[in-house]
Amino acid sequence: MLIDDKILDDLTRRAQNSPRRRMNLNFHQSLDDKCHRFINAVEPGADIPIHRHPEKEESFVVLRGKIRITTYNDDGSIIEDLILSPTEGRYGVNVEKNVWHTVEALEPDSVIFECKEGPYVPHEE
Repeated sequence: MLIDDKILDDLTRRAQNSPRRRMNLNFHQSLDDKCHRFINAVEPGADIPIHRHPEKEESFVVLRGKIRITTYNDDGSIIEDLILSPTEGRYGVNVEKNVWHTVEALEPDSVIFECKEGPYVPHEE
């Protein structure tokens, strides 16, 4: 599958019309797959709670727009607050396993590629 503007524009329109203000396109076939790869269109105001994956790392690469990735200690203090934007040469980040984090879209039409180990496990909030 070619990842092009048509795919990103369609996913963005769906995110804008979603109550969650985000929408993903999965490349993995099942929630039980060993590797979860997907594109996630995220609009400003999307509700992405602070969460962690106790046994999994998670990678984010921004395809367009501007995204904030914030990581936290167990006490809620900020470890790192990064702004990712391909136009500024800051493309992505890898979040280590068991690290609290959240994602925030800072611009409309923001799209990220995400990859993490499967199978799917609900977030620990």
